[in-house]
Amino acid sequence: MRALIVNCSLKKSSESSNTQALADFVAAGLTEHGVAVESLRVADYSVLPGVVTDLGEPSDEWPGLHEKVLEADILVIATPTWLGRPSSIAQRVLERMDAMMSETDDEGRPVAYNRVAGVVVTGNEDGAHHVISEVAGGLTDIGYTIPGQAWTYWNMGPGPGPDFSDTAHGHEWSEKTAATMAANLVAVAKALSERPIPG
Repeated sequence: MRALIVNCSLKKSSESSNTQALADFVAAGLTEHGVAVESLRVADYSVLPGVVTDLGEPSDEWPGLHEKVLEADILVIATPTWLGRPSSIAQRVLERMDAMMSETDDEGRPVAYNRVAGVVVTGNEDGAHHVISEVAGGLTDIGYTIPGQAWTYWNMGPGPGPDFSDTAHGHEWSEKTAATMAANLVAVAKALSERPIPG
């Protein structure tokens, strides 16, 4: 079984990412369940705006990322919270994934069917539940199955403050929730593998 963590931080991989730090706990949980995990940061790639898989633009690297998405049984979208919303990169990823609703497998199902997804959110202000609902709602539209409690988040509370990596505040809860998220994703992915949604 394979999982892909798509980190929608605004920071490239050369920079420290609080979102990555929390997503790493989910990756560890998935690995404990025997899942092969790959993690990438979309900011490292040129992803042009659009709602199709291939724009025909040589500079657009989404088609390669799309292939990675299709190779994964489990997809995790990880995003910071900005102005109480998912990052602009997370929104762009969902917009490009919109094309998957019309892409089908050999049995005529949308290609996201029989795949599961979850959400990781960080931010030093509130808004995590709103971000989770926006991202999870989009993934459901695309065809992913979202297990119960397929998310984890961290925030400092109202107003500005330290980031996830700057404090131990709330880590125990976020890390415990990450472990539960990983277990639930694997359990439902296995169930769909054994009894897939029919064509």
